[in-house]
Amino acid sequence: MGRFAVSKQEIQRPEVDYDGLAELLGDRVIGRETHGNAEAFVVRPDEVQDVLFTLRDEAGFDHLSCLTAQQYEDRYESIYHLTKYDDRTQEVGVVVPTSTEDPVSQTAEPVFRTAEWHEREAYDLVGVEYEGHPDLRRILLPQTWQGHPLGLDYDQDRPQIVSMERHRNPLQADHRDEDSDTMLLNIGPHHPATHGVLHLKTVLDGEQVADVEPDVGYLHRCEEQMAQTGNYRHEIMPYPDRWDYSANMTNEWAYARAAEDLADIDVPEYAKVLRTLGVELSRMTGHFLAVGTFALDVYGDFTAIFMYAMRDREKAQNILEDLTGQRMMFNYFRLGGVIWDVPEPRDEFFGKVRDFLDDLPGALEEYHDLITGNEIFQLRCVDTGILEPDVAKQYGVTGPVARGSGIDYDVRRDDPYGLYDELDWNVVTEDGCDNFSRVLVRLREVEESAKIVGQCVDLLEDWPEEERTLQSNVPRTLKPPADAETYRAVEAAKGELGVYIRSDNTSKPARFKIRSPCFHNLSSLPEMANGEYVPDLIASLGSLDIVLGSVDR
Repeated sequence: MGRFAVSKQEIQRPEVDYDGLAELLGDRVIGRETHGNAEAFVVRPDEVQDVLFTLRDEAGFDHLSCLTAQQYEDRYESIYHLTKYDDRTQEVGVVVPTSTEDPVSQTAEPVFRTAEWHEREAYDLVGVEYEGHPDLRRILLPQTWQGHPLGLDYDQDRPQIVSMERHRNPLQADHRDEDSDTMLLNIGPHHPATHGVLHLKTVLDGEQVADVEPDVGYLHRCEEQMAQTGNYRHEIMPYPDRWDYSANMTNEWAYARAAEDLADIDVPEYAKVLRTLGVELSRMTGHFLAVGTFALDVYGDFTAIFMYAMRDREKAQNILEDLTGQRMMFNYFRLGGVIWDVPEPRDEFFGKVRDFLDDLPGALEEYHDLITGNEIFQLRCVDTGILEPDVAKQYGVTGPVARGSGIDYDVRRDDPYGLYDELDWNVVTEDGCDNFSRVLVRLREVEESAKIVGQCVDLLEDWPEEERTLQSNVPRTLKPPADAETYRAVEAAKGELGVYIRSDNTSKPARFKIRSPCFHNLSSLPEMANGEYVPDLIASLGSLDIVLGSVDR
């Protein structure tokens, strides 16, 4: 295991040499744009792979964080948001415009495997086609869906008619194919081992997994479209809590960070402390649930481990309920700050938090005795679900899944926001690359979150009463400049959670894009499961700690 201390000093990193990148790309660049987070190069639709290969192999941009597709009145556009696993502050965009009559662009899948799912979603929701894509079909909506919901010409009142042949039960009766030695096994969509409404189309060769295809979209609600119909100030913030609903509050920060960057809104220091306190408690609730359900998946321990995990999760949720008034859908953040201070009497609230933190070391020791020290657990998890670092990077994997493969990447430290660069905590990594390592990372991250929460309580206790500013002065109606756009990310319990916003000088976003860590992490499941047994497939899926509300949005 490696632990990497976060410096309390301001992290000094070299700025991106965009002129040097433009020179490197040469005449493949046909234009340049300035986004809120980075500069972007406009390239031709038939030169996408050449540009991305150059940026990846010669400039080190090895992380395709997000792909945003959108439609303007005169064109379609795909934006590849690139950064580096070694330096998250190094960002660049690649903008690929196409005509409205022929919205076809070259696929990026040969450069970044994660582009396969990205581009399927862009085709599904916006209507951009990607030439050379290995499997360009819908991913969130049914294959029979008519139209693209985020396109400007989409008719929401158009009836969705499905032919009887298309509507028939796709599950055939058991039969033997003389030309095949494999078996198709359907896992889900209504199955507790899939952690939600998820369908795994699994091909078995004997007892081993030859291939698995995650079939997602059962919980798709078009959250991006809903956000585009809401006002920045108050109507969007309630939605993020519904994405990853096991560790919700970080979702609010993802939207707040993007919108505050877009509208140039400052956040008071006191509010940053409250945000950090709430988000780290929320991270702990997510990790407790992940560990408890994983033990249930692996060897069916409901009585001890699952209930212990729920016990500790409840303690954290009780504190969050005291702070926010809610147990799940907190809606605590406001653009420019938070809605209210810690409850009165303050000493009683701080005492409750400290009691919880004091009990954690003993609780974590119990987890290690019952889980990581358990021989059955070790047999099921050590050297199963292998995800090598280079493969994880190809799929855009982040969070505990990436850090369990030895990838030292955490947005809180690498692209600091809130109070994280002023506190003493560590990024935890494990180099086992297996299911066991991912569990260890989450358990040890609970310790780090506890350290952060304790320091936040110390700061809040000593903060002068007259300086406890909760919100900055934000206009009642926000109208960021036309065509201002930015992409910002935070470190959620599951990994990098990003939001892209483009404004059109109205009170509502012209485009709102969500980068889900669960979506990326789940796409790597076939790499982890190939050659494993079915029980190991279930363990690998559980180790990803996905939430389908985040995957499907």
